[in-house]
Order: sequence, then structure tokens, then C-alpha cells
Amino acid sequence: MRLRVEFTTEPFDLDEAPPHAVVARDVIQGADLDAVDVGPFGNTAEGEAGRVLTAVDALLRQALEAGATRVSLQVNVLGNGSGEGDK
Repeated sequence: MRLRVEFTTEPFDLDEAPPHAVVARDVIQGADLDAVDVGPFGNTAEGEAGRVLTAVDALLRQALEAGATRVSLQVNVLGNGSGEGDK
């Protein structure tokens, strides 16, 4: 199974990336995931389910430890070829 995760961390700072955002970016970029896209207002990554879930666990723990007061995320199952969940 493949998953896509989309996430943001708060509080926002438009002048400079806060430590929790940098940590979250580093975690997701350092994970063995595909199609990683990080930006100031949202981040996405895709990959094998186990790898995505491991990265999400690390992202949550480390971003909160670095000062995030909110982490919003969405996880979607990507098409599996069976017709269910295909996009």
C-alpha cells in the first residue's frame, strides 16, 4: 500500500522558518519517501505505507518537541490498482 501525507506545523512565521518547521522539513526530507515537496504553507510526501507512518511518527514527536503548538496532517491511500482508492 502507498500513502500520501500532507502536513503543516504552527505557529507560522512569515519572516523566518521556525525551529519546528525546520525539524519537520528535515524529518520528511531525510525519510526514504518519494515525491517529497516542502513549502512555506504545506508539505507533501508519498511512499510505502510503513515508511510514511514511520516518518509521520518522527515528524510529530520532533516537531512538538521543537515547539510546534499544532500539527495538521492528512493521510491518503493512493491508488492500488484494484479500482478502489485509485486517482
